[in-house]
Amino acid sequence: MNTAAAPDQYFSDFAAALRYWRGKRGYSQLRLSTEGEISQRHISFLESGRSQPSKELILKLGMVLEIPLRQRNVMLLAAGFAPAYQERKLSDPELDAVRQALDFMLAQQAPYPALVVDRLWNLAMANVPAAGLMRWLLGLPADAAVPTDGSLNVLKLMLDPAGVRRHLHNWREVAADLLHWIQREAMSDGPGSEATALLNELLALPGIADVAGKGAAPNLDRRALPFLPVTIRKDGVELNLFTTIATLGTPHDVTVHELRVESFFPADAASAEWFRARYGLAG
Repeated sequence: MNTAAAPDQYFSDFAAALRYWRGKRGYSQLRLSTEGEISQRHISFLESGRSQPSKELILKLGMVLEIPLRQRNVMLLAAGFAPAYQERKLSDPELDAVRQALDFMLAQQAPYPALVVDRLWNLAMANVPAAGLMRWLLGLPADAAVPTDGSLNVLKLMLDPAGVRRHLHNWREVAADLLHWIQREAMSDGPGSEATALLNELLALPGIADVAGKGAAPNLDRRALPFLPVTIRKDGVELNLFTTIATLGTPHDVTVHELRVESFFPADAASAEWFRARYGLAG
């Protein structure tokens, strides 16, 4: 299975990739030389294309610069090497242990919602409260399927005026926060990538480009809570939530490295009671 897009979608060659990531991390050649235990002269030659790296050196630089695994594969391809990190579907039998761990984490979050998404926010897993919340917000039957095969994009679902957005009281602030995640992926991947295509698709939604253009800086002076609240209003119900996002540590697989667990928590007692009444023990 091809684990990364063709390198010309990202960088013209390895030298360009190394210059990009060193600059993105704010490293001088001297700092990279010191932390990577590589001569500054050699780094200069690598960035000018006068020297070619070994596979081992690319992997070492990837660790020092904390480059995402997908992009380390891209750098290897740009230098003429095969990718080092596998990319498998979450349904792959070899990832059974990972899937079981995620199932456990999602179950522990009940009666509050929790999701597992990939780096582009395609839904991979959801607990019962999360699936139920989606159905309620979208006006779907209680037995309607919520696809977890990657075909449902959570960002589109949240930001589309015909989706959840119409029930988000503070959708502009939420949109600015969500765009931050995919903008970061698009900056890492570069033009022609899936992340850039998704960002452009989101920016084409009504009102989203205006939110992104203004930057939607948070008003930290007025905010009473140390997080961005998500306020949902529907059918006379108001839910005030906040979210946390967790990743799996030290993976050696591209898919696992890019998974995110988003957990929703009530920001007030009324919201907590609403979820407990629906998906847990009341009281």
